Amino acid sequence: MIEVKNLSKNFGDKKAIDDISFSIGKGEIVGLLGPNGAGKSTTMNIITGCISATMGKVTISSKDMLKYPEEAKKCIGYLPEVPPLYPDMTVLEYLGFVFDLKKAKGKKSEIIKEISDTVKISDVSGRLIKNLSKGYKQRVGLAQALIGDPEILILDEPNAGLDPKQVIEFRNIIKNLGKDRTVIFSSHILSEVSEVCDKIIIINNGKIVAEGKTDKLSEALETENGYTVRVRGDKSRVTGLLGSIYGAYDVRAGGTDEADVYDYEVKASRDIREDIFYTMAKENCPVLELRQKKFSLEETYIKITNSNTDREFTV
Repeated sequence: MIEVKNLSKNFGDKKAIDDISFSIGKGEIVGLLGPNGAGKSTTMNIITGCISATMGKVTISSKDMLKYPEEAKKCIGYLPEVPPLYPDMTVLEYLGFVFDLKKAKGKKSEIIKEISDTVKISDVSGRLIKNLSKGYKQRVGLAQALIGDPEILILDEPNAGLDPKQVIEFRNIIKNLGKDRTVIFSSHILSEVSEVCDKIIIINNGKIVAEGKTDKLSEALETENGYTVRVRGDKSRVTGLLGSIYGAYDVRAGGTDEADVYDYEVKASRDIREDIFYTMAKENCPVLELRQKKFSLEETYIKITNSNTDREFTV
């Protein structure tokens, strides 16, 4: 559905994006992540045809954006970071205006009603846009992106400035829309990305530094094994026993609400789960819980974007 090849964009002496390539298949929901100034919005603006690339090629549903811009753009619904709204129009007037502007086909009133119901703005259709809350303005922006029934939705920071309840509502809307569309969106709310997206693409300093499913990216970064172990027994003794296991190099004990029961954070250079079990059993120190620590999306993101290496993780 979306294919980006060797894309670069220069603004004077500054290279906003630098030779990036990726593809997104039909029906995928993809999160585009990166620090401020990483090149996310520039990438989205080029994909949607809002600005041109210095080098490279964008193909939308087999249509070259440079050669066939009108045909390619018909496949896309775009919600920029600041929704393109007319504040002195009512919601209904605005959506009707967008319908005519896009030369959308079908019965206007029925299509606008269906879209309004989908994004849950029917109850404010007669109100002036300038009097709406931030959450409703975002939904109106999403509604305009849906007019024309595009195969692809591109959403730039759709959750920016929303309260937690609105974020959850927007998440559910995106999930439903992704059932029969390709969706790519950028966000700083990493928990939302992990909840909604099939895969993520991380951009840093204009380059793609990671691409793939969240759990696979985390696994690719894991150079150490971490465990949380809950054990009943004398704290000093158990700490020593865990530290004596081959490969374990850092053991830290923390308290619990139970008497003589402690949680231990253990780092190791190899998988020591079986060693923990047999060592504790042999010494009559019951293991009440054992969990292997995995990188969260936040930890993965921070580790990748803070890295000085140009290594790209693709899994």
